[in-house]
Amino acid sequence: MSSYDALAGSYDTLMADGSYRKRADFLEKLFRKSKIPVRSVLDLACGTGTIACLLAERGYQVTATDGSEEMLTQAVSKAAVLEGRAPLFLHQSMPRLRLLEPVDTAISTLDSLNYLTRERDLRETFCRVFRWLRPGGAFLFDVNTPYKLRRMDRQMYMDETEESFCVWRTFFSERTKVCTYQVDLFRLNEEGAWDRDFEEHRERAWTETELRTFLTDAGFEQITFTGDLTSHPPKAEADRWIVRAVRPEEETRSKERIS
Repeated sequence: MSSYDALAGSYDTLMADGSYRKRADFLEKLFRKSKIPVRSVLDLACGTGTIACLLAERGYQVTATDGSEEMLTQAVSKAAVLEGRAPLFLHQSMPRLRLLEPVDTAISTLDSLNYLTRERDLRETFCRVFRWLRPGGAFLFDVNTPYKLRRMDRQMYMDETEESFCVWRTFFSERTKVCTYQVDLFRLNEEGAWDRDFEEHRERAWTETELRTFLTDAGFEQITFTGDLTSHPPKAEADRWIVRAVRPEEETRSKERIS
């Protein structure tokens, strides 16, 4: 079973403490620092669309992409009750990003980019985001830090609601720099019995040097790292980095056209 096939239906309930509104507020603060006015937003790997819907409610024109049909089903259902213009949802993997038109800014939240465990996929994703950003636009994303993913080795976490019970077992490999999440999900069915599903997720621990190098190679400039939901530099034991990278207003070198 692929990532989030089973979890999609229970994801919002299990992530109820995700502080989505705080994250949307922080993103808006960063939007106001943009060199160009931010009216259109790409939400890359949007999941069940909570951030995309919050931004759409605030008047932004949002295009949201995700590689999971199940997560997008939840997102479309959530957007159906919005007043005003709902996000445009597209079923796309991150390295295959292709939009209808350029956007003013791009975001990716809650460690989605950690799920790209191969260097070539991360590099291609950065190139594609660069391609679809307007000159002067910023790419804003967060990642789980190497410190956090290493600390998760051989740990077990549990999330519980009245209708679901989720157990996460985590293992970190120093060889591959990948943290594997083994997820057992139990859901109460209509007959009162519990159905069990199993998924396996993998997140790569990307270093600051690697991220800076890949972003620079893609053409980005003014690359900054901060702690989570703050403008301050990250601490050595930070669990999450927020990264901001800007597409130059004037191209310094020609870019190959993405086919």
